[in-house]
Amino acid sequence: MKPVWYLYAAIAVAALYPWLADSRYIFHIATMITIMTPMAFSLGLMLKLGQMSLAQPAFMGIGAYAAALLSMQLGVPTLLSLLIGGVLAALTALATGPVFLRIKGVYFVLLTYAFGQIVFLIFQEWTSLTGGMSGLYGIPKLSVLGWRLSQTQHYYILGLVFTIGCYAALRWIERSNVGAVIQALNEDEMLSRSIGSNAISWRVAAYTLSAFIAGISGGIYAFYIGFLSPDPFGFRGSVDLIVINTIGGTGSILGPLVGAIVVVPLPEVLRDAQQYQLLIYGVCLIVFIMFIKQGLISLGSRRRGGKS
Repeated sequence: MKPVWYLYAAIAVAALYPWLADSRYIFHIATMITIMTPMAFSLGLMLKLGQMSLAQPAFMGIGAYAAALLSMQLGVPTLLSLLIGGVLAALTALATGPVFLRIKGVYFVLLTYAFGQIVFLIFQEWTSLTGGMSGLYGIPKLSVLGWRLSQTQHYYILGLVFTIGCYAALRWIERSNVGAVIQALNEDEMLSRSIGSNAISWRVAAYTLSAFIAGISGGIYAFYIGFLSPDPFGFRGSVDLIVINTIGGTGSILGPLVGAIVVVPLPEVLRDAQQYQLLIYGVCLIVFIMFIKQGLISLGSRRRGGKS
């Protein structure tokens, strides 16, 4: 499924729109889209393995709290804290992956859900470190090569760069031999093993990469918002990522990006009907699963046998 040129043009216009609107509110929503898109990429990578991971918000939280606490309590430079947060999330995945990824299907989903809940409870109950439900205040602004990111526009640019970097890396992986192995593991694992592929090693590698992406997203979120509470890293975060991937489409790397552009602004659009947000999400999922199984990306794409 290969997007036609006008899909790329529409995404470029959407990326430029905050500057055209020149509104801090629009910049904020756009920045959140650039934070959530890599998160959706990270889940999309697991879906290509045929594994539905509900642990991505937990990895995001690990990256967020690690980056914030390292910079606040140990005085570690913020950029280094951001990278360390991503590495810690990746190491957590590397440690748990060999156990988790031996299980498939609904049991893997339940296992990652349980892991996510454990991490969420740690954020909530370890008040001396994380502030618990009261939150963690006073997170400094991120500094990159001596440039202090103090405005929403700065974080939007950073988010765009990270999103583009993730897209480029995942596209390269998909078009490489690594992508072929991942596809084979999803479609016919026995065949993949017969030609010498170590299924668990490849799955753990993909899981670790997805956790690193989520951890970096969490760090950017922490420095941007300047406040952390456990709420964004709970089960609701997993639901949001599933909705983004389903609505955008998992058949293309661009699918999660399109889904994020549509879904992330919804809480603002539905501000007056906040209590019905989950209901609306459910209806959207039913509609897309029944009628647009390949997501919005399929409406602006054409099949050429290649990958987007």
